[in-house]
Amino acid sequence: MSDDVQVDLFCREDAEGISRLFRSVYGEGYPVRIFYDPASLTDANETGRYHSIVARTKTGEIVGVQHLFRSAPYERLYELGAGLVLADYRQLGINKRLLRFIWEEWVPQRGEIEETFGEAVCNHVVMQRTVAEFKHVATGLEVALMPAETYDKERSATGRVAALLAFRCYKPKPQRIFLPATYEHQLRSIYRRLDDARDLSLSDEAIPAGTETHAEMSIFDFAQVARIAFHTVGADFEARLADLEARAEQKNCVVFQAWVKLTTPWVGAAVDVLRRHGFVFGGPLPRWFDDDGLLMQKIMCDPNWDGIKIHSDDGRELLAMVREDFERGRL
Repeated sequence: MSDDVQVDLFCREDAEGISRLFRSVYGEGYPVRIFYDPASLTDANETGRYHSIVARTKTGEIVGVQHLFRSAPYERLYELGAGLVLADYRQLGINKRLLRFIWEEWVPQRGEIEETFGEAVCNHVVMQRTVAEFKHVATGLEVALMPAETYDKERSATGRVAALLAFRCYKPKPQRIFLPATYEHQLRSIYRRLDDARDLSLSDEAIPAGTETHAEMSIFDFAQVARIAFHTVGADFEARLADLEARAEQKNCVVFQAWVKLTTPWVGAAVDVLRRHGFVFGGPLPRWFDDDGLLMQKIMCDPNWDGIKIHSDDGRELLAMVREDFERGRL
């Protein structure tokens, strides 16, 4: 059956088939609604916000898909995700063919894509094994990222689902990184995994007086997740953080993520503020702002620690770091 399937780039005729595929696997439960809207998905492919790579039968049926899309502040860092294969076509290696085409053939020819990353869900280890095989390095763990309802049709989760963040560099960018003292040991351990150079220093500066914070917040209603990108950290950082938190709470968010730049000399002071507000360690994010970022996260529910399945030693080390910081924050 797999001999009848071709891996190919998106064309306009594929959009309807991708929507049917999502409904077949997830019903109406997938939280990213663009995949149910063929016109919007077509537009996103034409503008480069999304790249849909499809597995197509000789009759034109879409039986598998993977997507590269912009989700980080830096436009040349693309996330791989929203991948699925029709049930009747699983166990045929189709997903592996899609990923090999993307990461080994297509992306290396695309000068506008300098790094890729994925959020490998932790209700199973299949994708974690795959991203590691294709040279992605685990650097972060998002606790309780996705609601269990997302996986109702497949019955693969009993609580909110964590995700392991893994990155692959295609164009190195050496940079100087400032390590918050609280997480110096953790960050040095994680940075040793990367194959592109970083100059590591300790962050020991105060936030300069008279400076302003610049931030953007995105809220994902279905997932009840708020993500805040702090492009600059100024003297008003704590007040700005409190305001954004309050707005997210009004939207019933239970997961708060804050991203700060590790190239900011006073990032340690920002981390101290975040910790006072209940945020804990999530891990470094290579090239997140073009400069590296740091994920801090605040979870307003009980994480499903027992449901987090981790494949690699690096991933287990990350889980231990995050859980230790979470438990310490509850004391």
